Amino acid sequence: MKAPHLIISSTLLLSLLWTAPLLADDFPEKPINIVVPWPTGGAYDLAARLMAEHASHTFSVPLVVQNVTGAAGSTGVRHVADATADGYTIGVMGTHAIAQSYMNPNATALDDLTPLVFIGPEPAALAVTQDADIDDVAAYLDTLNEAPGSVINGNDSPGGFSYIAATMLENQFDVELTKIPYQGYAPTVSALLSGEVMSALLPIPLLADQHAAGQLRLLGVAAQERHPFTPEVPTFQEQGYDFIAEDFFMLYLPGDVPEERRNKLAEMFYALLQDASFQEAASDIGLMIQPRPQDETARYLEQRADEVYDILAASGLVDDSLTR
Repeated sequence: MKAPHLIISSTLLLSLLWTAPLLADDFPEKPINIVVPWPTGGAYDLAARLMAEHASHTFSVPLVVQNVTGAAGSTGVRHVADATADGYTIGVMGTHAIAQSYMNPNATALDDLTPLVFIGPEPAALAVTQDADIDDVAAYLDTLNEAPGSVINGNDSPGGFSYIAATMLENQFDVELTKIPYQGYAPTVSALLSGEVMSALLPIPLLADQHAAGQLRLLGVAAQERHPFTPEVPTFQEQGYDFIAEDFFMLYLPGDVPEERRNKLAEMFYALLQDASFQEAASDIGLMIQPRPQDETARYLEQRADEVYDILAASGLVDDSLTR
């Protein structure tokens, strides 16, 4: 009587061993959350929601966008880092996550995050209110040289990209802005349109329509090339100033997601970002999609972290406990 029982048990064991890899391949089986660390309406949010709209081209499960805001993006990054490391929580990060990791001892360290896929760059443009008597970059800098602090600039809280870009401008041209912080790009644009602030360095897709409507004026693009949304606006370099300020979009995971799931997510998101219909839709809203695979994404983050650290250190913004 025992022999048949042993045969059945062995067969069942072999069946389970053969089935285990198949079960692992079933990932993902439920919706994947994409955490955006800024309010709705900003460039990070637009990119995440566009991925969610086109998820069915690559994924068998929905992508759900979740805005977790606060502390110049640190709250959203911490939310992802503390999430269960099962591959179902993914974050969108950029310059803000790097900056906060050096400025704030309580912020998430970059070593606690795993880069997944690079989405693309996000160049900034310098915008001023329409009633400002400033027509180009030279006039903007002249105003600041003649009266330091006279330009009220809207930006993120310290560590956000638009804050970093404004600080870069101050350092490179030895000028002083009066910087007013807002919780994200959308509130900054609103402040600019209402005249609450006089200028801002922000991604072009957020400003192009208002520029075309005459509600604000774009003075220069802080990139090597003009932006297709505003081909009439020259770069800083074309106006004689070697100034580049670009944010970036990158997907990342909590640090301990199993390698098999991490690799599968990287492949799926990389395929989604290369999808022709996704790229067309992204182009329509002014997003520059230049995906990089997982290994190149990790190298990019390391290089960018070095650059941001140098900018922050030159401005005295690196916390003493985080000095390299």
